[in-house]
Amino acid sequence: MRFRDWVVGGFDRNTAVDFCRHGINPLVSVFLASRGTQHIDQVHEILGDVGFEIFDPYLLKDMDKAVARIRESLDKCERIAVYGDYDVDGMTSCVVLARWLHSQGADFEIYIPSRFGEGYGLNNKAVDTLKSRGIELIITVDCGITAIEEVDYAKSLGIAMVITDHHECRDELPQADAVIDPKRPDCGYPNKCLAGVGVAFKLVCALEREHGLDELLRLYSDLVAVGTIADVMPVVGENRELIKRGLFFLNKSPRPGLLRLLGEVSVELGKVTASTVGFTLAPRLNAAGRMGQAGLSLDLLLTECCEEANTIAAQLCKLNMQRRDLEGEIFEEAMAMLEEAPPEGPIILARKGWYQGVTGIVAAKMAERHRTPSIIISIDEDGLGRGSCRSFGSFAIFDALRSCADLLGNFGGHEMAAGLSINEGNIAELRRRMTEIYLDNIEKTPSSELKLDFEVEKPELLTVQNIQALERLEPFGNGNPSPTLCMRGAEISSTQSIGSGKHTRLRLEKSGKSLDCIFFSMPSEDLGVSVGSVVDAAFEPQVNEFRGRSSVQLHLIDIRPTTI
Repeated sequence: MRFRDWVVGGFDRNTAVDFCRHGINPLVSVFLASRGTQHIDQVHEILGDVGFEIFDPYLLKDMDKAVARIRESLDKCERIAVYGDYDVDGMTSCVVLARWLHSQGADFEIYIPSRFGEGYGLNNKAVDTLKSRGIELIITVDCGITAIEEVDYAKSLGIAMVITDHHECRDELPQADAVIDPKRPDCGYPNKCLAGVGVAFKLVCALEREHGLDELLRLYSDLVAVGTIADVMPVVGENRELIKRGLFFLNKSPRPGLLRLLGEVSVELGKVTASTVGFTLAPRLNAAGRMGQAGLSLDLLLTECCEEANTIAAQLCKLNMQRRDLEGEIFEEAMAMLEEAPPEGPIILARKGWYQGVTGIVAAKMAERHRTPSIIISIDEDGLGRGSCRSFGSFAIFDALRSCADLLGNFGGHEMAAGLSINEGNIAELRRRMTEIYLDNIEKTPSSELKLDFEVEKPELLTVQNIQALERLEPFGNGNPSPTLCMRGAEISSTQSIGSGKHTRLRLEKSGKSLDCIFFSMPSEDLGVSVGSVVDAAFEPQVNEFRGRSSVQLHLIDIRPTTI
């Protein structure tokens, strides 16, 4: 048993019955009722019969200033730099803006800072480099909101600055020609959770004079979807609509680079979901930045050449395997350090020689494993540490870092994820203060709690047709998780170890119905139950496609002996 407590939500039966009477699939009706949907009009909106509003880009503060300054630059034939970031959100942001600038015949270049030589965000060395190349306007994407000194420096050199970002703001904003960020306190934009690529897309929508929104979505929404999913933005409201549109075009006619990457991981067109992007495409695109070769992913997203796309896609998959190996080594070392000195609050671990490119993944795994915020810091030979921070539960890690700003060289990010730089000598004090802040702000340590939508009392509801109907509710993700259900009182009729013993395949029987299940990352010897046991099972319902045959398969999240 992985989780101590299961919290089963349940549903309003009258509401579910009403949806069924309006022709909605029974499993979909029950699921939507369990998520609080009350009216049939809401159902049609969720199912896509009525699209969610995509907001006017001019609702973003300073959008008018940004458009005016960029138009001035185009009219004067100034040389422009698109300054991005080395993660998927940053790279897709760069490609969206670069594609539009190319369509306008602009003189421009893309600048991605080196993860290891420069770090995240705008820096003065990069500004000097761009000045030497004749750059007269820098447009940042997915970064820049905290670059107060760097913007001042650029402007002192005569370089105009337009900032587009989506990260948390500090008390002071950069003195750029325009600063676009939905998280600005004085910005009234309805969607505060746009990804960086979402903000870049909004800028293009405001700049574009010839094409309408539908055409711009055709041209760019696949990139918006990939970046938004990869950055784990909430899949609700406008974000959900943008992702839906992007997945449609990604399945219909993906750009060459994404088509070849899908081929490398054996994903068929028409079957690309938000999960495909988040767990298959994004890690491979991110691998290039993590391994210090962000240009590879950028080239893949930009190329129109199928042969070049083939080569780059294969390289990215190879880099991703190397990334996994490094991540595994650091994770094991971090776990060993915790055994020696268990923390009282957030996990803050530091070591010289840790590969900086994978510390974010390790921090995320540590946070999930120990259910507490985690900071993993790589220290270089000069004693400078660069850390990746991941939160857990309701703890706002960006605000906590703000309270420790005097200990940090720099920091930035979201409530749930951030990055920092720190001198080695300040790490112990950071650990002490963060623990104090954590204990003062958390009412109780997050329990090992699994939230489930509802109990499936009648297993005959779990048919291929019904589960496929749930797919109409895609995309799922942060803020709109995929359906998680449970079934009580089922008997295990068989178990089988698969994947060199790492995973387990099971068969459950209840009320005369047999259901195939798979439990990933759970060896059969660790199940805690065996053939003949009567169990409760928590799962995500899936349709398994094999040799042209479709069948129901439950992806188990947890399993425990039934208690009466």
